[in-house]
Amino acid sequence: MTERKVALVTGSATGVGAATALGLAKKGYDLVINYSRSEAEAKASEAACREAGADVLLFRADVSDDAACRAMVDATMARWQRIDALVNNAGITSFAGTSNWDAIDASTFHGIMDVNVIGMFQMVRACVPHLKASEGSIVNVSSIAGSLGIGSSLAYIASKGAINALTLHLARSLAPAVRVNAVCPGMITTRWFVDGVGEENFQKLKAQYEQTVPLGRACTAEDVADAILWLVDGARTVTGELILLDSGMHLGRGPRVGGGGTASPTQR
Repeated sequence: MTERKVALVTGSATGVGAATALGLAKKGYDLVINYSRSEAEAKASEAACREAGADVLLFRADVSDDAACRAMVDATMARWQRIDALVNNAGITSFAGTSNWDAIDASTFHGIMDVNVIGMFQMVRACVPHLKASEGSIVNVSSIAGSLGIGSSLAYIASKGAINALTLHLARSLAPAVRVNAVCPGMITTRWFVDGVGEENFQKLKAQYEQTVPLGRACTAEDVADAILWLVDGARTVTGELILLDSGMHLGRGPRVGGGGTASPTQR
């Protein structure tokens, strides 16, 4: 068995997943880079992690496919004989909004739940025996959608709420061997969001968000990755936490106090 720790990060070709994989590589982890479609970006993520000193397994798998999940875990164990961390980052949505209930059909709803919730469950189920052996950790990438009931679509909100509930259950049931936590970002300035809403709309939403939230900034992929890295590689007494990375959005309306002590009105 290798002495270096091993992390499996789903959806790690781009965005939060790629930033997390690179951060773990810099901390001395070997990595599984997982992707379903973005092969060129996945190879770039692989190269960056190798440059940082990691041994890397590049594995194409759709996490909604249980056989693919099991095959990816089997390949990881064959390569390194251990898994120390699972980061469930793979996720999809439909940018259909929430005001028109007819904007999303049952097939789309099922597809989002298949990847975001069932895929997460299948990865956990496949990894748990190995995580118990290493006394490892799981971090689920959720969203404020699951905590505040807002988001890109009703299906996405439901999926992230389910992830939050499962995180709490898993933290109880897998203790003390495995720690389980979730990060719940607000707006993230990644290509995924820009592609979903369009560049012009993204800039408008970002400006509105940053005028509203107390800390006055949206998350970057690296901001979210920093929190994941802490939960994976530190935080030895933390389990069952749903960490909001929303610059204080959950605090609701109210003035944002500037450095000079004056309050400025915010908009939502």
